[in-house]
Amino acid sequence: MGTEGIYERYINPYTDFGFKMLFGTDMNKELLISFLNALLHGEQEIKDITYLNSEHLGTLEYDRKAVFDVYCENEAGEKFLVEMQKGEQQFFKDRSVFYSTFPIREQARRGEWDYELKAVYTVGILNFTFDDTDEECYHHEVKLVDMHTREVFYDKLTFIYLEMPKFNKSENELETMFDKWMFVLRNLSSLLERPVALQERVFERLFRAAEIAGFSKTERYEYEESLKVFRDMYSVITTAERKGMKKGIEQGIKEGIEQGKKEEKIAIARNMKALNLPIETIAQVSGLSAEEVRELKIES
Repeated sequence: MGTEGIYERYINPYTDFGFKMLFGTDMNKELLISFLNALLHGEQEIKDITYLNSEHLGTLEYDRKAVFDVYCENEAGEKFLVEMQKGEQQFFKDRSVFYSTFPIREQARRGEWDYELKAVYTVGILNFTFDDTDEECYHHEVKLVDMHTREVFYDKLTFIYLEMPKFNKSENELETMFDKWMFVLRNLSSLLERPVALQERVFERLFRAAEIAGFSKTERYEYEESLKVFRDMYSVITTAERKGMKKGIEQGIKEGIEQGKKEEKIAIARNMKALNLPIETIAQVSGLSAEEVRELKIES
């Protein structure tokens, strides 16, 4: 069981193993409770959670299956789906909505039922950005809104997206617990020790749980395998981005050359037209169509 690929002191929370170890186990549920309370900014205080089955099947045999990273409920029965999304997906918003239907449907009761539902929260921790219109906004909270009144129409379905690459606060800029959790998630694997700003007891527990040196041989091996998958995925994404940039540059150069040739043809045709040469002759020499030559205006 080799661990030659591990160089950091603390676990990478963007790996499947790392994320589930920190947030998906009863042993560390204090971490998830603290994170969710910070995320909700005091709207409510979660005192306890219960982990639920993270694998769900549709109501019919051929329905799609949903596997959540972390699925739990609080003491009030409200459901929380917490997902770490490492790479951008074309329909990731659709995926969020699809996943939210499972904790909604499972609340249906046999017999008489008045359709009252407990709240459902879908939390996406994104290792990519999806909103390029605002470089500062990294915390998105989405609810159903009445477009006429601009007020929340239904407050029991909430989608929260955290664009992690946009969070660039330094340790000295951390003010709230939400800031501190964002900082930990963004920087944990690159830290050498627990920052002074993170002195709360919950972070002492987190850094203790995240220290790779304390893993068993089996845990180290599982983490190594998860880390390989994460690195391979990152490599695929960056390679695709570089190829896309290269292709875009090459296409831009090609289009620039074509545009230059077109402008040269127009200049030749315009000069010939000023000499009152026949349209057909101008078209033949310049390479433009006869219609394009007719539409050219002679500069005075």
